[in-house]
Amino acid sequence: MRNTAETIGRNALAGIAELGLAAVLLLESLGWLFTGARRRQPVRFSAVLQQCMDIGLRALPIVTVLSFAIGAMVAIQGIHTLAIFGAENQVTLGVALSVTREFAPLITGILVAGRSGSALAARLGTMKINEEISALTVIGINPVRYLVAPSLLAMVAMVPLLTWYADLVALLGAGIYVSLELGISFTAYLGELRQYLDNHDILHGIGKSVLFGMLITLVGVVNGLGVTGGAEGVGRMTTRSVVHAISAIVITDMVFTFVMTR
Repeated sequence: MRNTAETIGRNALAGIAELGLAAVLLLESLGWLFTGARRRQPVRFSAVLQQCMDIGLRALPIVTVLSFAIGAMVAIQGIHTLAIFGAENQVTLGVALSVTREFAPLITGILVAGRSGSALAARLGTMKINEEISALTVIGINPVRYLVAPSLLAMVAMVPLLTWYADLVALLGAGIYVSLELGISFTAYLGELRQYLDNHDILHGIGKSVLFGMLITLVGVVNGLGVTGGAEGVGRMTTRSVVHAISAIVITDMVFTFVMTR
C-alpha cells in the first residue's frame, strides 16, 4: 500500500512538472515570436520555413490517401445506416458535418503527431544526449528561440492548412462514392454541400487543429527534453511522445466539441 501510494505520488508530481514545463515553454516561445526582433534575436525565418516543409508539404501524400479513404468510409457507413430508415439521400448532410467538424482535424492531428511530433521528440532527445542543447546555451543562443519557437510557429500554421486540405480530399472521396452508389451527379452533390455547410462548420475543425498543433509541439518538446539513458531513452521517449500527443488530441477534441456545441 505504501509503495503504491508513493508511486502514484511520484507519477502525479512528475506529470504536474511536465505540465508546468509545457506552459513555460509555450509562454517563452510566444515571447520570442513577438519580441525577438525588438531584442535583436528574431526567430529564424529559414528554420520556420524548413519546419513548414517537413510538417506540411512532405505530409501531403499520406494525408491525401488517408483523407480520401476516410471520406469514402464515412459515405459507405452513412448510406448503410440511413438505408434502415429509407433516408439514403440525406447522407451528404452527415458526411459534410462529420468530415469538417470531426474526422478531418482528428485524423490530421493524429498523423502529424505520429510523423512530425515523434521526429521533434527524437531530434531534441538526441541533441540532449549529445549535450548540443547545453552547448547552445554556452555560446549564448537561447534553446527555446532556436529550437522550440520555429517548430511551434510552423506547427500552428501547417496543421490547420493540412486540415483544410483534408476536408477537400475527404469530401471528394465521399462525393465519388455517393455519386456512384446513389446515382446522383457530382454537381448535385456539390450543391447539397453548399446548402448544408457553412463557415462555422469549417472553422470549427480549423480551430481545433490550431490547438492540436500546439499540443503536438509541446508534447514532443517536453518528452525530448526528458530523455535519459542514451539511445534506448530516445526511443522510449519518442514512443511516449506519440502516445501522449494522440491522447491529448482525442481528449481536447472531446472537450472542444462539448463546449462548442452547448
